[in-house]
Amino acid sequence: MSEAKAHLKNYRQSPRKVRIVADLVRGKSVEEAQALLAFVPKRAALPIEKLLNSALANAESKENLIVKEIRVDAGATLSRRGHLSYRGGWGRVKKRTSQVSVVLAESKAKSKKAKPVVKKAKS
Repeated sequence: MSEAKAHLKNYRQSPRKVRIVADLVRGKSVEEAQALLAFVPKRAALPIEKLLNSALANAESKENLIVKEIRVDAGATLSRRGHLSYRGGWGRVKKRTSQVSVVLAESKAKSKKAKPVVKKAKS
């Protein structure tokens, strides 16, 4: 079973917000995930959709693929800016980044439907 991977590094949105969108597509088929991401009203939906398409392009076989794993980790935090705080203090503004990785895998072949058992009537 082959896997296809893709990574998105230093995406400028907090991991907490990106995980909401990532949780929606985890475990779904690629077609279902693409359809879902097209209509999700979140900012992270477009970059995750592009990442999913990139992983799909990396795949050898493009049939029966599912989103096996999607991880959202924290990246570097930019904190060069700040704002005035109470009593003359200074508070940092944390600008968080995310690192997203997607793994696509072939779904297991669906087992054949079991034939219904017909009991013979006793004579």
